[in-house]
Amino acid sequence: MAVGAKSSAARVPFPQVKLYFLNGRIQIKLTFMNDQFRAIFRQKILDTQAAPLPALTRRDVWLPAVPGKALAVIGMRRAGKTSFLWQLLAQRHAQGMPRQGLLYFSFEDERLAGLQGSDLDMLLDEYYRLHPQWRDQRRCTFFLDEIQVVPGWELFARRLLDSENVELFLSGSSAKLLSREVATSMRGRALEAVVSPFSLREALRHAGQEPAVASDRLPKAELSQLDAALDRYLAEGGFPEAQGLDARSRGELLRSYVDVVLLRDVLERHNLSQPQVLRWLVQQLLGNAAGGFSINKFHADLRSRGVPVAKETLHQMLAHLEDAFLLHSVALATDSVRRQQVNPRKVYPVDTGLMALFDKSGKPNGGHALETAVLHALLRRGAQVGYVLTPGGFEVDFYAHLPDGQQWLVQVCLDIGDAATPQREVRALQDAQALWPRARCLLVAQYMPAKVALPDGMELHQASVWLLGDGG
Repeated sequence: MAVGAKSSAARVPFPQVKLYFLNGRIQIKLTFMNDQFRAIFRQKILDTQAAPLPALTRRDVWLPAVPGKALAVIGMRRAGKTSFLWQLLAQRHAQGMPRQGLLYFSFEDERLAGLQGSDLDMLLDEYYRLHPQWRDQRRCTFFLDEIQVVPGWELFARRLLDSENVELFLSGSSAKLLSREVATSMRGRALEAVVSPFSLREALRHAGQEPAVASDRLPKAELSQLDAALDRYLAEGGFPEAQGLDARSRGELLRSYVDVVLLRDVLERHNLSQPQVLRWLVQQLLGNAAGGFSINKFHADLRSRGVPVAKETLHQMLAHLEDAFLLHSVALATDSVRRQQVNPRKVYPVDTGLMALFDKSGKPNGGHALETAVLHALLRRGAQVGYVLTPGGFEVDFYAHLPDGQQWLVQVCLDIGDAATPQREVRALQDAQALWPRARCLLVAQYMPAKVALPDGMELHQASVWLLGDGG
């Protein structure tokens, strides 16, 4: 080669190497990946803003209204968090905001593997290159889905709130974006909106059967149809994908949901080493839905079977299952911490459709399913909920303290057709009212005769009507 001649190979830029840690291992990223990320960011922005808005069932999710806070949309897997983000986007568009000011971006994309929090500025840069007129001049809204897959996303999210004119919504799988972690990671800069499986009203809306008028204006025929719809809802549950499926297909689908929660959200995430113990625990909890559960008794049972497990491990497993939204436990309603600790907790699945998967009796238990549905209706209202043991030895299903200060004592009964049943339930409520004299006393029942005589101060509610929100 002549002196001074340039080799073609010498003109090829050699990429710089960037090292970083991911999942405890050293990873390598080349600088030319930044250009690839930019191209992907730009194309995904263009694609999502040009895509037609999906037709979705409207969800009745309460959103906290606090300026300057990000909103973290959380909940169990497959409950509809991504669909809810799209619903919020569509609502803002319907209120007059142009699509250019609304950005939905999902980070669940294999092309973005290796992306770090420090790279997220490229998303911001590409968005404002496409829409420079929005920077600082108008308030845009970002919906960042599955953002938890990007290490260091929290710093980027906080900086967005501090330095950009952006309304921010975050969502992700419960494996890495759980309620307590949002508060910790965002250092008080994010509030929570919980998306649960469909309520009864949402399930009716999804099926095109939502009543168009208040329940007190419905004719008898439609009230009967509503009762039949509640029977189906209690048996099938409210997971969106499970609506309308046959029993076998629905069972396989819901079982796959539980398996993913146990594997990814509990075992892998918390590095647990006793998967069989976890499965026995879930079988015990969900196979006895709405029943009392004692860690001490379960631990003793495992020890009698020769299973070595620490009691603290069982407490942690129960907490992890609640963090993953698979179930909800209710403690005794009392100001005494000691009484709460020594009394069993009542455990409820996130959805009534899960009950048939774990109930080995083979018999439908509509009473426990109705109790579960009532609990979730109270939680949707923002109530703090416990159960009651009265001085006279009676139990009331729920004591609910609502955000507006109201107190409710709620007794749930599937069938009060037998004359002795309402007397028994009312006696329990009356005994509990001695503990909470300001509380409303509600008896919520599904099957009841046309006329039921109750003492003054006792309220009788048809379950299907009450669950729609018209009877509370």
